[in-house]
Amino acid sequence: MVKRKLKIASSADNRPTFSHFAAFATGIAYFLATPAQAQNDKMTPIPTPAQRDGIVLGTGPVPGSMAPESWYRQYDRSFARNVTVATLTPFLPSPAKSSGTAVIVAPGGGFRSLSMENEGSDVARALAARGVVAFVLKYRLIPTPSDPAAFARSMAEMFAGAGRPRAQSNGGSAASLDPQLADARAAFAMIRKRSAEWHVDPTHIGMVGFSAGAMLTLQTALRGQDAKPAFIGIIYGPLEPVTVPAEAPPLFVALAADDPIFGGRGMGLIQSWMAAKRPVEFHLYEQGGHGFGMYHKETTSTGWFDAFVQWLGMHKLLKPGERS
Repeated sequence: MVKRKLKIASSADNRPTFSHFAAFATGIAYFLATPAQAQNDKMTPIPTPAQRDGIVLGTGPVPGSMAPESWYRQYDRSFARNVTVATLTPFLPSPAKSSGTAVIVAPGGGFRSLSMENEGSDVARALAARGVVAFVLKYRLIPTPSDPAAFARSMAEMFAGAGRPRAQSNGGSAASLDPQLADARAAFAMIRKRSAEWHVDPTHIGMVGFSAGAMLTLQTALRGQDAKPAFIGIIYGPLEPVTVPAEAPPLFVALAADDPIFGGRGMGLIQSWMAAKRPVEFHLYEQGGHGFGMYHKETTSTGWFDAFVQWLGMHKLLKPGERS
């Protein structure tokens, strides 16, 4: 159970602090979405897929990383860890159906793993079906032990005692999102460079992220320099106040009130966007927990995706025939 003394905080320049990472790491323990999936919570190693459609972003390896990328199954979905080479995988609608709007999808996983299906390819395929050009960003991760048992132990140790992670041996990388932010910036640059090929409007490229990916999405909007997302979606991410840039993009937020990580911790992010007079839409669902993503549940949180697509349509980012 998450201890209530766990504090979510931010630094004055919008950079994430150790407690952000503690929350995301602890959130892994709450990733399961339904009782049936809870029965499949064991991590089962699987062969690393070929990923032939993944495009290398060229942001370099993770400093100090020794273990190779590996994948496993948990909660009936696939996860990746020890990602040292960032890639971008396109999910393209037919040119005739494309709205010209693109969305970069950033999965979550505490910056130590990536939920490649529930918060990655499942989301991208659903967006492509609505005429959105979608891309799954497999961003670089904090290194973890290559041995599955050692990985599980390291995760347990990391969020033991209020979930506060220890400083990392690779120069304290847990205190910074700079490598992941570089991956996000490279993804935006690549899509703009190949926008004609992918039938994308370069001014209509946004980003949606889940949990840890939501943090990355927000940081991309706040300090991503040339990334400049046209819109962002924060799905069960932190909601503490931030300093909002004058030209901040429209913001969509979805969170369950019973989220054990971010529920009941205030709505500072929403208030910050409103105070800056920037567009914001907030959906607070009564139930859903943390990590619901694209799982089918008997809670209204399952409706976040349709709400997000409708929000895109409201902002004239979809063709009329592709809004539902």
